[in-house]
Amino acid sequence: MITLFPEVIEAGVSYSIVGRAREWGLTQIRALQLRDFAEGKHKKTDDEPYGGGAGLVMKPEPIFRAVEACQPSPETRILLLEPQGALYTQSLAQELAEQEHLILICGHYEGVDARVREHLATDVISIGDYVLTGGELPALIVIDSVVRLLPGAIHSPESLGQDSYADGLLGYPQYTRPEVFRGMRVPEVLLSGNHGAIARWRRLQQLRLTRALRPDLFAKAPLTQEDIELLRALHTDDAPID
Repeated sequence: MITLFPEVIEAGVSYSIVGRAREWGLTQIRALQLRDFAEGKHKKTDDEPYGGGAGLVMKPEPIFRAVEACQPSPETRILLLEPQGALYTQSLAQELAEQEHLILICGHYEGVDARVREHLATDVISIGDYVLTGGELPALIVIDSVVRLLPGAIHSPESLGQDSYADGLLGYPQYTRPEVFRGMRVPEVLLSGNHGAIARWRRLQQLRLTRALRPDLFAKAPLTQEDIELLRALHTDDAPID
């Protein structure tokens, strides 16, 4: 991890699943201070953009040096977090979880010198269509989503298959005690003990929720023949989801 604010990264990876994964030796996460790789008395990491314009641009020299100092092999994936990147997805998280080493570069200011994107980064990633102060929060999102996929990071690995986006669909609704809260009841099928009926209900909720809330995901989802039959069994397209 290459950043101007290593304390932000360290705070973010010290708790919950990621923190435990570090304690158990399942992953190692280091945040390098970019200024340590800058030259001159003031350790400058940014400068004015050529051609004019507002703001500052992160210089290429310290970023290249920092990557070269921690790159274990030429095959290492180097991720640049900035708005021009491809949208981050669960499938990419699964792909990255299979890599032995990752280097993440956190952008800042008005962006990073384009030579970093064009000649150094292997992947340019965006977490969404909005503007943040820097790449530290996106980097923490990538770390969290990747680490939880590592073997042993989660006590119940089967729960990973129930996550939203795990199979291209949103997750199904979850309920816990009490059975009735302020007049709102848990769906009867979940109290039936019929595991087959529960599985079918949950799958149907995934299909209906995704179709209603994320039609873009639904259009790309790899539906099975059973999925198609469940959808055909619906009486109306706007039946209530409960």
